[in-house]
Amino acid sequence: MQAPINHFKRRLAAGETLHGLWMSLASPVAAEALALTGFDWLLFDTEHSPVDVAGVQPLLQAAAVGTASLVARPAWNDKVLVKRLLDIGAQTLLVPFVETADEARAAVAATRYPPAGVRGVAGATRASRYGMTSDYFEVADREICVLVQIETGAALGRLEEIAAVEGVDGVFIGPSDLAASLGHLGNPGHADVQAALHDAASRLAAIGVPAGILATRVEDARRYVEWGYRFVASGTDLGLLVAGAKGLRQAMAAQKPA
Repeated sequence: MQAPINHFKRRLAAGETLHGLWMSLASPVAAEALALTGFDWLLFDTEHSPVDVAGVQPLLQAAAVGTASLVARPAWNDKVLVKRLLDIGAQTLLVPFVETADEARAAVAATRYPPAGVRGVAGATRASRYGMTSDYFEVADREICVLVQIETGAALGRLEEIAAVEGVDGVFIGPSDLAASLGHLGNPGHADVQAALHDAASRLAAIGVPAGILATRVEDARRYVEWGYRFVASGTDLGLLVAGAKGLRQAMAAQKPA
């Protein structure tokens, strides 16, 4: 038995634009269902959700029946959290709040086995198919995809330096935190924030590093793709649930009694 291939990493490196969904519900049922809807990737968030590391494993297991590649976001750029997510089978990680090239290097090192990094070695984990793969230790470093998240104006000023770190496969720009950093808390649609997002995509494209982003409206997601963002989450599981429920309730409320 061989270790799984990271199709997200390969498709991103090949220049494809990948469309995703952001997942914050602690529900294997939702994960399984949405993995079957045709999106290229799903991200399971442990930073701004009640999901912890132990809760990610059943989400990965449920979503594995679908066609989407699976991404996990640790709560912080912490080598212990990174190690635990990798051991339960996450191959692509989005590391939050990376401010400097040194922090990006630390994120990459946390995903690599010695001597290339500092990832702890365990045998019978889900990542190695409980020790039944014949090549996991040989290919693990190659198949892991590291995405780093830029969330402040200060980090944007160091964008090229961070993106150039060896082992960084893509840079994700966080609109909400960036908006707060730029003085527009709760308003990522502000012209200043949008200009910064556009500029970031152009700068990353110029150095050949894939850019990623989260949108909560279709029109925003389409605009980001036009700007050159290459892995774009165009909605959230919770947002879709609430919007669908509100739409249904409004439709029923508008019906006149018989």
